[in-house]
Amino acid sequence: MTTYNADNIQILEGLEPVRRRPGMYIGSTSSTGLHHLLWEILDNSVDEALNGHCDVIEIVLEKDHGVTIKDNGRGIPVDIFRKTKRSAMEILFTTLHSGGKFSQDNYKVSGGLHGVGMAVVCALSETLIASSRRDGFEWTQSYSRGKPASKLKKGKPTRSYGTTVYFKPDKKIFPKVEFNAKLILEQAESKAFLNKGLKIIFHENGKKHVFQYPEGIKDYIQKIVGDLPAITAEPFYIEKDDSNLRVETSFLWTSNTESNILSYANAIKTVDGGSHETGFRNGITKAFRAYIERRNLLPKGVTGITGDDVKEGLVAIISVYLQDGVEFQGQTKGRLNSNITSQVESVVKHSLEHQLHHNQTLGDLIANRIILSTQARIASREAREAVQRKTLVSHRLNLPGKLSDCSTTDKDEAELFICEGDSAGGSSKQARDRKTQAILPIRGKIINVETATMAKALANNEIHNIVSAIGTGVKPKFDYSKLRYGKIIIMTDADVDGAHICTLLLTFFYRYMPELIQKGHLFIAQPPLFRIDAGKKLFYALDENEKSEIIKKLNGSPYEIGRFKGLGEMPPSDLKETTMNKKTRSMIRVDIKDQDLAHKIFEELMGKDPEPRFKFITEKAIFVKDLDI
Repeated sequence: MTTYNADNIQILEGLEPVRRRPGMYIGSTSSTGLHHLLWEILDNSVDEALNGHCDVIEIVLEKDHGVTIKDNGRGIPVDIFRKTKRSAMEILFTTLHSGGKFSQDNYKVSGGLHGVGMAVVCALSETLIASSRRDGFEWTQSYSRGKPASKLKKGKPTRSYGTTVYFKPDKKIFPKVEFNAKLILEQAESKAFLNKGLKIIFHENGKKHVFQYPEGIKDYIQKIVGDLPAITAEPFYIEKDDSNLRVETSFLWTSNTESNILSYANAIKTVDGGSHETGFRNGITKAFRAYIERRNLLPKGVTGITGDDVKEGLVAIISVYLQDGVEFQGQTKGRLNSNITSQVESVVKHSLEHQLHHNQTLGDLIANRIILSTQARIASREAREAVQRKTLVSHRLNLPGKLSDCSTTDKDEAELFICEGDSAGGSSKQARDRKTQAILPIRGKIINVETATMAKALANNEIHNIVSAIGTGVKPKFDYSKLRYGKIIIMTDADVDGAHICTLLLTFFYRYMPELIQKGHLFIAQPPLFRIDAGKKLFYALDENEKSEIIKKLNGSPYEIGRFKGLGEMPPSDLKETTMNKKTRSMIRVDIKDQDLAHKIFEELMGKDPEPRFKFITEKAIFVKDLDI
């Protein structure tokens, strides 16, 4: 038996945690994570522009695969930080959770609030050189892999102000250190669109690109629409600015059936949406419902205009700026969690209603387009249900007995939750929406299909039940048209056994139903591990890191922490709110970006040969911080 005592405890100094676990701070070490370094530095310059201190930003893609970003803002402070006797610049680049954005004294609004961006870039760079022009001189300091490589140097006199940061990502961290000029162009252009008048210059391969838009997102929406036939010649535009929140949105409808909604918070693109996007959608839906009802435009027999009807053909940009209380989901800031849904909804609803009633010709034109979408949806649903009703009885006879099916026959609305054990199945049945959510409990760990023959795998009772419930069969006789659920959600406990069951299920879907993954139907639920009660406030945390962040934000307020032992032990109300409610849950969509790599990983980690697994464990064991045993 190995000993485990104080000698085994490690304390990672400085920025070593970032280098050990870069994925926690930048999402991954793939191309996405590499470019996230650039966005962090660029966003700092944009924050200067947001607060009225900068109007020109330059980005240079260097030949050595490094990047230089220069702005004419106030410059990074270089005076001595009294608590450490080091310069403020050095503190910012070498210390996590340091910065001037935690209060409103220096930045009324900003995209970076965690105080880790500059330090993370420094930690993951082979070389980083920062220059600050302020106080009459240019000050420069270089760093390497999160540590100072030189002292702060006072350079030539200058009357200008601003910051220049050059960094070269570390090849020890990133497998491929090559920036994508097209991605940088798109990001630079979107930042210029979102900040009226801001000039962003991008240099790459001897070419110079200049972006500056006096009309901001109104120019942006016209570029996105391009040559698409639009119902309106000019986009709608709404802007509202008060002491804590600024909302700006521009949108129009095209004759296409697809929609395109881009959302931003403090000039950060929120690719996963969030509360501002939800508020915008609610606002336009309620505005048109009220307008159509007041104008009595709805034909007989047509009821229930939905958000999807209003959204059809919509192209929109929604941008918000928050002075305080801005909360992103994770360091990569993909989703806005700030509680502003009702505020955005109110602004959009009242302003849009006002514009529609003052231009009823335009209002009627768009309203009729929405009514046509509603009629088409209803007709499509009725036709689909007519076909499905004919086969429903015979098909349901073949469904597994443990399946608690949903009542809807609309595949796009239906969801299948695959959960471990009858106990979790019982809680899930109480927490679900019976109309759209089906529950299939499976017993324990399914057979590893990577090591079993197809005949043996399909003879497994749990796999047989999964195949029967989904309805498509397995390859080579997979029939996508018979898919019964638009979302298939793996919902296991947030522990090691749950992760193992999830991995076995992923292996099955990858080998026997890969089309479900390719077409975006497979998801992994994210049940929380902790519940934190702080007075009247209730928080949930997915893991230890989120728990620590929540406790830190409570600033010493009393709280109680409960740990969920498993889904079966979780009260149905908690399970519904955190994992099953479509409005509040968090899920991961399973995707395959590299087919060859995915095949190799499944083969090595789940295959018959134990040697690759042994090698993997040997190489990765040193990086394990918290082992759940």
